[in-house]
Amino acid sequence: MEVVSNKNIQPEHHTKVQKSPSPWAIARKKFFKNKLAMISLVFMVIITALAVFAPYITTHDISRIDYMKMSLAPSAEHWLGTDTNGRDVFTRTIYGGRTSLLIGFSCTILVVLIGTIIGALAGYYGGTVDQALMRFTDFVLNFPLIVFVIVLNTIFVGKISGVWTLILVVSALSWAGVARLVRSKILAEKENEYVLAAISIGCSPAKVIIKHLLPNVFSTIIVQATLLMAVMIVFESSISFIGFGVSADTPTWGNMLTEARQSNVLQNQVWMWVPPGLAITFTILAINFIGEGLKDALNPKSNR
Repeated sequence: MEVVSNKNIQPEHHTKVQKSPSPWAIARKKFFKNKLAMISLVFMVIITALAVFAPYITTHDISRIDYMKMSLAPSAEHWLGTDTNGRDVFTRTIYGGRTSLLIGFSCTILVVLIGTIIGALAGYYGGTVDQALMRFTDFVLNFPLIVFVIVLNTIFVGKISGVWTLILVVSALSWAGVARLVRSKILAEKENEYVLAAISIGCSPAKVIIKHLLPNVFSTIIVQATLLMAVMIVFESSISFIGFGVSADTPTWGNMLTEARQSNVLQNQVWMWVPPGLAITFTILAINFIGEGLKDALNPKSNR
């Protein structure tokens, strides 16, 4: 019998299997490669930082009326001039961003939260629950939001002009579109085998919805949230511009634009309304570009 020496036996070389990146890692990489989305994200970080740290950036009073400094052109003391009440435009612009962004962020979070809960319940349970929740959703959709806010403001004589009151009113009437979107996605997802398997082993409805269904519609919710935030900022600006939103004592980009209703200001004193107008325009564009970047990044079929 021939004996084989252990020295002649070569060790086997195991090839190292590379772990494939997760879908979220792929989406993150695609998003970071989107130059327009990244520029927009940097802009949003800067504009948010200016709003948050406004007290440390300027020392001017946002509400103090000074009749000796009315309608002053931009200067070293007042970088963007003063308005018709002698208030510093630069100060009110960055403080206005604080209020406008707060309303945009808060309304978006509340709308997405309410819409996701109602849409997920309607889509998962179906039947009577679906019918009841969708009829209630249709009822909410019938309310013209801007008219409803104006009527409430007229009835309660400006009492809804507080920031948080406006946030609650707008959020309570704006979730229906998100609910219908989430419901349609849940209806499609719940027929998949992994959901049926989770139900068959006794997972509770809450666990199935939170752990199995919502993560698979999360990308759609994120994209919808970015679009919603832009809509909420525009709505606040619109309602404040016509005098039925946040009170003039609290600066927002919308109520700063009310200066432009005077023809003299519109034509000859552009420093009063151009800064908040540009802030609204570039913020909305940035949010939309971020949403577009997220949509492409989260879409596995997109090569952009």
